[in-house]
Amino acid sequence: MSDRPSTPEPRDAQPEGSEASRSAGRASRSEHSEHSEHSEHSEHSEDREKSDRSDAASGESVSGDAASGAAKSAEPVSGGVATVERTADKGGSSADDDSAAPDQGDAWAPPSPAPWLADVQAGPPAPVRTATLWAAFATGVLSMVLLGDGLAVNLLFVAIPAALAAHFAAQAAGRRTRAWTLVWGVGGLALLAVPALRDADWPSFLAVVTAVALGSLALHGGRTWPAVLLGPIGVFNSVFTGAVWGWRGLRERAGGGHGRVGPVLRALAVAAVLLVVFGALFAGADAAFADLLGDLVPDASVSGGPWHVLLFVLGVVWALAAAHTAAAPARWDRAEIPEGRARGRVEWALPLIVLAVLFAVFNAVQLAVLFGGYDAVLKKTGQTYAEYARQGFWQLLLVTLLTLLVIVVALRWAPRDGSRDRTLVRGVLGTLCALALVVVASAVRRMDMYVEAYGLTRLRISVLSAEVWLGLVIVLIMAAGVWGARWLPRAVAASAAAGVLVFGFVSPDGLIAERNVQRYEDTGKFDLDYARDLSADAVPALDELKEPLRSCALRSIARGLGEDGPWYATSWGQARARHILADRPVSPDADGSVCDRFNTDLMYR
Repeated sequence: MSDRPSTPEPRDAQPEGSEASRSAGRASRSEHSEHSEHSEHSEHSEDREKSDRSDAASGESVSGDAASGAAKSAEPVSGGVATVERTADKGGSSADDDSAAPDQGDAWAPPSPAPWLADVQAGPPAPVRTATLWAAFATGVLSMVLLGDGLAVNLLFVAIPAALAAHFAAQAAGRRTRAWTLVWGVGGLALLAVPALRDADWPSFLAVVTAVALGSLALHGGRTWPAVLLGPIGVFNSVFTGAVWGWRGLRERAGGGHGRVGPVLRALAVAAVLLVVFGALFAGADAAFADLLGDLVPDASVSGGPWHVLLFVLGVVWALAAAHTAAAPARWDRAEIPEGRARGRVEWALPLIVLAVLFAVFNAVQLAVLFGGYDAVLKKTGQTYAEYARQGFWQLLLVTLLTLLVIVVALRWAPRDGSRDRTLVRGVLGTLCALALVVVASAVRRMDMYVEAYGLTRLRISVLSAEVWLGLVIVLIMAAGVWGARWLPRAVAASAAAGVLVFGFVSPDGLIAERNVQRYEDTGKFDLDYARDLSADAVPALDELKEPLRSCALRSIARGLGEDGPWYATSWGQARARHILADRPVSPDADGSVCDRFNTDLMYR
């Protein structure tokens, strides 16, 4: 048996065998009964390491503690152990939390409080798999080959090997694929199909950003509000660490006795040289083969070499970042939001009841205006039909946002002492939500009136879609009050992603053009300058106009389409517009002077 005590020797301890040390040991043994509480904690700590410690070793442990002056109460230490155990129970495996646990050998010292990020930050990832490296390499190659000419279906092709890299890394880390992981992953890939369908940049950009957010949610997991709100930014933390992680794994495989990557890379280099040499010869021998090869192979000129190299590096880095996140995700579910101080029933309910009464009065006025007609209101206020609609929508949109903020604050400070308090909270907030839905319907009606007066634009269709989604969030909050709120964060995130997906699939520019063409047929009013700025998605609707207005509206769009690009960088909206303009080209008679006169005439109608 070793003579070393079970606890580490303090820094100011005397040398072994000194008189001071022996005196401290005798004093410790004589005062053993006076420190029974501390001895019980020492026995508890030793039982966790080895249950068959001898009495002599226990005595020497106490002697070592006495020599360090550790005559402190065991209550802070017990609290520290309990804190670590509670932290380990919050999620994840206990092995992941060992690094955050205090050293049991220093049990006499009070535990230092760890910052909240200590529970959230990711642990070390599992070693990178060869399949992960190959998937990242494939992502870089596809990025270099496909992304240089624009974004369409090629973005979806690049995302597939990146998703496989994350899948292989998660398997190596022992993570299981859950239902919500599939929902986020499939949803992200579906959003990447929007650029393949639509030529308009703004819905495509919104879809790509939302797809990145869903992909990060799939990599991190989580069901709480911190996980849903902070998870989408978590993959950015792995951009640098993922590249280092992948480089370390590549070096381990390329060197020593594990050189499996080197021969494969050499084989790929030889195959590339053979393809280039013989492909160039075949292309020079046959023009049809040269055209086919030109359609399939992207431009790899020397002038675009640096750009292709940059695309390759970006593809590899982002794939490794996704894989590193899947192997060692941040545990956002462990970030605790402290509950607000519960208020009394009167203090909490009275302001909300007053606000609900105000909502009810406003909604009653809206119903009276709806059934009584707008003429009396416009005559009394002196406003035009369009002014009344324009003024009302933005205020009602702000009311909807503030209502959601009030609900969040009210839930934080709600009384929660018993069933009567829960009934009060559900009743008051449920009534407020129901009245807010009437406000949402009134805002949608105001926007419809505004569009009838001035036409549909990108801003108007965007804020209208946002108002409809806010109404859906209110409905989800009402449902959470009945069936529980555990599912609410992920449901809100899923509804936002579904809204962006539908928004991209329905072609906003096409809807704008269709609605404005219908307005022109009904009223003779048309904003030609705005129609010229629409994307190729608007061509099918603008093609229904009569000449020369049709050619005036389509001339700038046809000029922006330019020549045909590679099939993988051409959206379905572009291909459809080219087909329509090929069948019915823009009239050469509709030159600039004719279109300017026509536009002036439309403005004064």
